[in-house]
Amino acid sequence: MVYKTSCLFLPLALIFLDFIIISSLAKPIPTTLINVLTYGAKADGSTDSTKAFLAAWQVACASVNPSTIIVPNGRFLVNNLVFQGKQCTDAPISIRIAGSMIAPEDYRVIASSEQWIWFESVTDVSIYGGMLDAQGSSLWNCKNNGGSNCPTGAKTLLFSGSSNININGLTSINSQKFHIVINGCNNVNIDGVKVSAAADSPNTDGIHIQASHSVSITNSRIGTGDDCISIGPGSTHLSIQGIQCGPGHGISIGSLGIAEDEQGVENVTVSNVDFTATSNGVRIKTWGKNSKSFARNIVFQHINMKMVKNPIIIDQHYCFYKPCPNQESGVEVSNVRYEDIHGTSSTDVAVNLDCSKEKPCTGIVMDNVNLALQLVNRPAQASCSNGNGLANDVVIPFAPCLKRDILMT
Repeated sequence: MVYKTSCLFLPLALIFLDFIIISSLAKPIPTTLINVLTYGAKADGSTDSTKAFLAAWQVACASVNPSTIIVPNGRFLVNNLVFQGKQCTDAPISIRIAGSMIAPEDYRVIASSEQWIWFESVTDVSIYGGMLDAQGSSLWNCKNNGGSNCPTGAKTLLFSGSSNININGLTSINSQKFHIVINGCNNVNIDGVKVSAAADSPNTDGIHIQASHSVSITNSRIGTGDDCISIGPGSTHLSIQGIQCGPGHGISIGSLGIAEDEQGVENVTVSNVDFTATSNGVRIKTWGKNSKSFARNIVFQHINMKMVKNPIIIDQHYCFYKPCPNQESGVEVSNVRYEDIHGTSSTDVAVNLDCSKEKPCTGIVMDNVNLALQLVNRPAQASCSNGNGLANDVVIPFAPCLKRDILMT
């Protein structure tokens, strides 16, 4: 009789245990909702809401449950914002922006700092939607008209020393300097963003990645006065896909090698990009001076060019600040693949591989590249110095420093 009771009790106990586990799993973790209006923000575009945004962040930062900061419809005027994460709990924080955050019209207000909106040392932060308008046009005019007292300007949105970051559906316009900067971060996903600034706006890179690991940029439209996307030293394992670029300076790796002991860039894939009327397409640029830096394991694939001045370029004699060093670059460029790249060049030289005599480019591979001159009845040209590698399938124009694959028929 004891044996039969035990046999009955064990299945009932297991069923009860399963019920407890399932119930605990099904119970949702509560989310703390934080509306910036609660802390005094005004959606009138003229009242300074800086303190209200910082107060909302402090509540989210201290929450032991996931929290969502809500920025409703309207225009919210904010000065420089610094969102610190060092004292936060481990709970995720989402920021959902229905309206716009705008900077003061006087560019000197936010230009007193190097960034307008700064997330420092945060983890598991996501931004959804909304618009950031830095109102930078007056600073551009100051710089373009040769003003002697123009400040450098503020980056619009900076994440530094952070991990597990998502930026989804955000629009950034009229930045004083770079629009979105990812510096010293890990595991970052940027999807569906729109970045816009005038074609003559100086140093307004769309997205700049530096010293960061595992960054994905997808399905975004970028048009600025500088690089659509720029990749700085110390960046590894980057995936860039589904980008519409133009106007602007294209997608650039570098500049690299301004410092001798600078870190390099490796394991980068740029895929499914449309370039329209940009000054460059896919570019690697390095300073002509001694350096231990490198750019390696780079793939540019499935790319369309339309009226692009320099569709494919490696520039190892780059110089932005005068006087130029006029040396050979020590940056080592290797294992760079160009695959399925088509379209038109607005200049005669569609492919320009200007590599270093000191460290010639190695492992360059071109496969199914076909670039023609825009509206001109003559073939495009290629220029190649100090580079070597292979040309597979159709490569037009043919770079003379590359060898035809001996397996081709």
